[in-house]
This record gives sequence, C-alpha cells and structure tokens, in this order.
Amino acid sequence: MNRFTTSWGAFDLSRFPEDPRDQLRAWDAADSYLLDHLAEDDAGAAPAPSSDASGAAVVLGDRWGALATALAGTTAGAGTGTASGSVPAPGAPAPRLVQITDSYLTHRATEVNLRRNGVADGAVRLRTVLDAPPERIDLLLVRVPKSLALLEEQLRRLAPAVHAGTRIVGTGMVSEIHTSTLKLFEQILGPTRTSLAVRKARLIFCTPDPALSPAAPSWPRSYALPADIGVMSGRTVTNHAGIFCADRLDIGTRFLLGHLPRRPGAARVVDLGCGNGVVGTALALTDPAAETVFVDESFSAVAAARATFAANAPEGARAEFAVGDALTGLAPGSVDLVVNNPPFHTHRATSDATARRMFGGARAVLRPGGELWVVGNRHLGYHVRLKRLFGNCEVVASDPKFVLLRAVRR
Repeated sequence: MNRFTTSWGAFDLSRFPEDPRDQLRAWDAADSYLLDHLAEDDAGAAPAPSSDASGAAVVLGDRWGALATALAGTTAGAGTGTASGSVPAPGAPAPRLVQITDSYLTHRATEVNLRRNGVADGAVRLRTVLDAPPERIDLLLVRVPKSLALLEEQLRRLAPAVHAGTRIVGTGMVSEIHTSTLKLFEQILGPTRTSLAVRKARLIFCTPDPALSPAAPSWPRSYALPADIGVMSGRTVTNHAGIFCADRLDIGTRFLLGHLPRRPGAARVVDLGCGNGVVGTALALTDPAAETVFVDESFSAVAAARATFAANAPEGARAEFAVGDALTGLAPGSVDLVVNNPPFHTHRATSDATARRMFGGARAVLRPGGELWVVGNRHLGYHVRLKRLFGNCEVVASDPKFVLLRAVRR
C-alpha cells in the first residue's frame, strides 16, 4: 500500500490482491496528471443542485481504482449531481460516478480502496464493459487501454450517451497514446487534441460533435481456427474486444494444443486464464466425460469462452464459467488438472506476480496426483518456481521459443 497525494487530497491505495513482494503502485503519472488538471481547471466552481436530469460521470479503464477513489473520496455527498460536464472542486459534491472496466481485479481493488479511504458504499457504481452504459454522460474520463480494439468498442458503446455538453478528458503515458488513439476519439466523438507531456504522461481533450454518427459496436466477432491444431482444427471461436490475440490464434496456445494432456474418465479440469476458451474447449472435446471450468479475470474473456464452448463442445459436455482472481473461487482439492498459459505483463510492467498467484492457486485446488500443465516462453524460467512449489517439474515438450511443463501435486 502506498500514499497517493493529489490536488484532491491524499489516499492510501493498493493493487489487488495485495502482495508485499510487489512494489508496483496502484497509480502512475497519467492518473496524477488527469486529477491535477481537473482540480486546477475547476477550482472554485460552485456545484449545481442535484437533479434527476443530471448525467453520470464515467471513469472508463481505471486501472486499480485510483481515479474513482480520488473523485469519490473528496466529496461530502457522493451521488449528487453537478452542472453538465463540470467537476466540482475538491470537497464539493460529486456527480454520480460510474466505473467501467473489463477487469475483475480492478473492481475488487476499487472496492478495497474506497473502503480503506472511508468512502460510503454505493458512491461508485461498478460496471463491466459488457453492461449497458448510462443513458446520459456529462463527464467522461478515459484511461487509455493497451488494446486499441477495446478503446474503439467502448467509445462506440458510450457515444450515444454523450451530448454536446459532455466533457471528455483522456489520459495515458506517452507510450500509450498514438496517432491511431487520437483518430478514434476524433472519428467517434469529435475534434481531439493532446496536452504537452508531463512526467511522460499526456492528456487527451475531445469536444463532442453531435453531428457524428459513429458505427455501432462490432464485437463479439468470430474466426475459424487453422486446420493443423488437433481437435480444434477448423472450428470457430468467439472473441470480444481486448482479449489477448482476439483476431488470431497465438503461437503459445498453438503449441499447447499440439501437446494436450489426456486424463480419460470423469475428471474436473480447469482452463486457467482461459481467454476465448480454445484450450478448455479442446480438453472437453478430448474427454467429453470431464467437467471443464473456465476461469479468467476478464469479463469479456469469460463471455467469449462461454460462446466458444457452446459452439463446439460435444453434446452433454459439462462446463462452469467463473470471473475471478486466479483459482480463489474453487474449493481445495477439487480439481484433477489445471492447464495454464500465464501472462507475464501487468499493464505496462513486466511481472511474474500473476503467474505466482496462478501456480499457488493451482496447487491449492489440485487433488493428490492432480497435475498443473504450464506453457510459457523458455526464458521465463517457470520450471524453477514450479519445482520449488510442487517439489517436481518435468518438461513435456519444447521448441526454440516455448516450453510445456508438468508439475504433480504429491
């Protein structure tokens, strides 16, 4: 946990779940820049009385709840309205705040950070990118995501709620804001410009153009898999915007599909970090008697996995779909097989924190004799951690780029 000091006050914030070994903060210079700009630009603004006609203040893509916590945590009456598009000065009532994200971990981090800083329950409405957006948006704050497709899809979904008086401000690190990013704001919402860079962060200012008629949202989408990948050859998968390799099969998954574990019989298997569900669906096709559990912290990923499974699974196949933090939602000793292709990035930072959590969670839920299969880049050295955690680890298959590892719960 660290202290986040802004023009709006100081807040104790952490990522979720908290890990004392993880020194990454729950905010960065882009969050600070946006909050400082709002406080300076609106200093002295008198809050308007609450009105049923007031729209929402939407925070899109908040990483760990830093923006939502700061905006809600400085108010005396969260949930009241303000003049269209305005942000009150620190200490004044806030508009109705809505946080929209694709991340379960962001939701949990926001809940913890709001509670830690004394913000009343319900001050921020937590929504996913798949939920219906507010009908009217007076203030739209956008933390630019890594995925351009996700940004485009969300701007299109929110555009009907934006009006001529909506105030739109985006933020991101310089490395995250490109010409293509600005073009999306321009094409979907209206004229767009950027600020000067401050501590390697920029702001995006967009003026709504009511004359624009942006295209409707275009996700989810489907594509056919290649013909040389085993049981999933030629089958159709469904993807939502922002999912890893949403428009093609990634090479790590292709490698795993060529060496699928086989545990015949009525087993319970988990596709951990399931993405669009290709691996879990392949396991269900390999063993129709098994129960397959699809787990991911992305709401979009689990929705895509559900659709992929429904389109391809054998008749009578059983499946469970869960959005959550690794395997914390499953009972200890309830699983026979976990298959995992862990990410090694947390937003812009390279980190093995997610992989550590996944491996530890897998060991906890596996029955004695249960197996964890992990595919990853050779240079990541997962075999060292797995051997330390399980007491054993063997290489099932490898090529110049990837290695497939197997660890057994003794």
